[in-house]
Amino acid sequence: MNQSNSGTNQESEATRSASAKARKATEKATAPASKSADKAAEKTSEATSAAVDTAGRTAEKTTAVAQSAAERVQAGRQAVVAASGQAVALAKTTWTLIANRKALVAGVGAGVSALGATSYLAGRRAGRRTLGPITRMTGGRI
Repeated sequence: MNQSNSGTNQESEATRSASAKARKATEKATAPASKSADKAAEKTSEATSAAVDTAGRTAEKTTAVAQSAAERVQAGRQAVVAASGQAVALAKTTWTLIANRKALVAGVGAGVSALGATSYLAGRRAGRRTLGPITRMTGGRI
């Protein structure tokens, strides 16, 4: 026998070449599946990053909407405060008029009387005939 007994654990060359052939055949057979798996992994990675980007943009938009809503609430609150201030001022003015109605009526009456007297005097003045200087001197006899 040519083989020594010391290498009993070593594979024979035929066995090694058969296993190498089997490995190569397996690699050839599984290459498309492995490429598909790699592509799927890449697509999954891209989809994940796209989802993370979308979630980030959504969070930013949500934050912007919340801030806008808060600003609108603040503006509404200020409008209500301003309107209530105007209502209070109107009520105070109305109450002042009611409290001083006698003086108000007397002032309006005096104003109407003064207007009537002024219009009467203006009408009398407009209704007079104009006289020349000689007629005025003679008292209207010439």
